Amino acid sequence: MMRIVLKTLLAPDAYVWIAVVLLAVLTVALVFSWRRIHRRWLRWLYSIGLLGGWYFLLYGTFIGFTRLTVRQVELSFSDLPASFDGYRIVQFSDAHVGSYTGWREGLLQTAIDSIMAQKADMVVYTGDLQNKLPQEIRSHQQTLSQIRAKDGVYSVLGNHDYAEYVKCCPEEAEANCLETQQLEKSLGWTLLMNEHRVVRHGSDSIIIAGMENDGEGRFPALGDIPKTLDYPKIVRRPSIDDARPFIVMLEHDPTSWRRKILPECEAQLTLSGHTHGGQFAFWGFSPAQFKYSELGGVYREGDRVLHVTTGLGGVVPVRFGVTPEIVVITLRKK
Repeated sequence: MMRIVLKTLLAPDAYVWIAVVLLAVLTVALVFSWRRIHRRWLRWLYSIGLLGGWYFLLYGTFIGFTRLTVRQVELSFSDLPASFDGYRIVQFSDAHVGSYTGWREGLLQTAIDSIMAQKADMVVYTGDLQNKLPQEIRSHQQTLSQIRAKDGVYSVLGNHDYAEYVKCCPEEAEANCLETQQLEKSLGWTLLMNEHRVVRHGSDSIIIAGMENDGEGRFPALGDIPKTLDYPKIVRRPSIDDARPFIVMLEHDPTSWRRKILPECEAQLTLSGHTHGGQFAFWGFSPAQFKYSELGGVYREGDRVLHVTTGLGGVVPVRFGVTPEIVVITLRKK
């Protein structure tokens, strides 16, 4: 019984309804206490705050969450193999498909249609496919399995994909995690768990590597660079071999870029998600900037690049000032 109650309370729409009830109570309280508030400026401050709250909630739920941006990014690298000049990768992330219920179900199909319309060479997914449980993926299996690309669809796990947000025994948690992995593979995606694949065009090739989630604090920290790149076969130092491979690293959590990826390997391009861009931004500022130095967009360190997408969905289906997005990345040779 307790599990059913918790599941109901933590459903995506529950957060929205809690906010609606809270705002409704505050609105009623304002109406009945209007004459008792003797300071006019306090009345108007209270009223403007409530109107702002209603606007934020309604716009974020019914407009902000439903809009989709297809963002174009062009990235140049001096050591990109010539055959991959103009190579197009679609990146999407943080779908949190458990939030696409009821009237929102069609939004996921719209996003998939947009991904397929790009006719990219490769599609990559950078984690958090579910909110809490693999059953959410099963409900959208048919829709997600529509994603295809010439060179394949590659994915990694995010922190939500490890079933750590539901309190259960270790055996059940492990079973949930394995089911998530099996479901993701059943979509026709190549799930990379501290491993890599080689994509060849003629005599040229690039490496698509995928680490498990490598977060800080309460988030799973399971990324393993040596295992992912199969040391010493893949990673070669320029001083030993000038023809170093071009590596695209998929890692859900962007904090791993400075903490682990930059110091431990030579991946030229890292693709991440996780932050959602904070989901809420006011005049371009999000409070999440205090937590993440790489919140969304392109970041450079010498000739190394990190791209963080602000993602598609969210456990709480509300977005304000941070539009859901898919990203088309075009690789160029300098």
